[in-house]
Amino acid sequence: MQKGYLDLFWRRLRGNRLGLAGGTVVGLLFVVALAAPLLAPYDPLEIDVARVLEPPSLAHPFGTDPLGRDVLSRVIYGSRISLLVGFVAVGIAAAVGTLIGAAAGYHGGWADAVLMRCVDIMLSVPTFFLILAAIAFLEPSIWIIMVVIGLTGWEGVARLVRAEFLSLKGRDFVMAVRAEGAGALRIILRHVLPNALAPVLVAATLGVPAAILVESGLSFLGLGVQPPTPSWGNILTAGKDTMEIAWWLSLYPGLAILITVLAYNLLGEGVRDALDPRLTIFPRAEATAPLEAQPGVGKVHGGPATAAR
Repeated sequence: MQKGYLDLFWRRLRGNRLGLAGGTVVGLLFVVALAAPLLAPYDPLEIDVARVLEPPSLAHPFGTDPLGRDVLSRVIYGSRISLLVGFVAVGIAAAVGTLIGAAAGYHGGWADAVLMRCVDIMLSVPTFFLILAAIAFLEPSIWIIMVVIGLTGWEGVARLVRAEFLSLKGRDFVMAVRAEGAGALRIILRHVLPNALAPVLVAATLGVPAAILVESGLSFLGLGVQPPTPSWGNILTAGKDTMEIAWWLSLYPGLAILITVLAYNLLGEGVRDALDPRLTIFPRAEATAPLEAQPGVGKVHGGPATAAR
């Protein structure tokens, strides 16, 4: 049954060309991040004062920065930081949001009221300013950024999980397990939560590009990943003061952020459509064939169904 569900999910995702294209780009980004030492032509931290602000060339396809470092190598290594921040931050947000949403949706009553008021309070504060306030009291580092982004982005997941639990806890299969004497923890973990993970998967996929944008913005402001560690955001910071004479410092990391965010959004939309039970995907040949040519359907006049009568 599970294999058939995965096959149906893959068929639906494969039928969505934009979603499949986004997934392909995301897969290529993973390859680039994992194979960065093999793909980068230079050491991203190597300073060469003889090649300061060189324009794109065969030796340096993306040019060099104000310290003579190869921009292509720094963009390639920067993909590691962006993907790491995205996945760890979204993982923290999904875990916290799932825990709070499950507790609120299953137990209801005062627990639901208190937890949802906490969610409302968190949503009333602009996330970016909350992150800035948290980082102002802490030393900027990659791990602090991931934790702070994750702990300020769980509200949407909590609401999704709560809604799914409110819908599922009254179903017959849950009532049957409860009648058998199963405890609340067993019901939540083994019977309700697995059926409520589809929207969490979609929210997590769409949350990765948001986390990447937040990290890039923080690094651009000097509050994120600190130099000399390469990050797409701090590469843009190096380019803002030399935009008129070194356009490549802003163009290439900006394109990397654009392509990554767009690819994840397309993949997230494709995953959402593939998990939507209201959508039915038919094979192209069967769906476009004439009515009388489809299996089990006879012609209106004189067809096999009429002759049989």
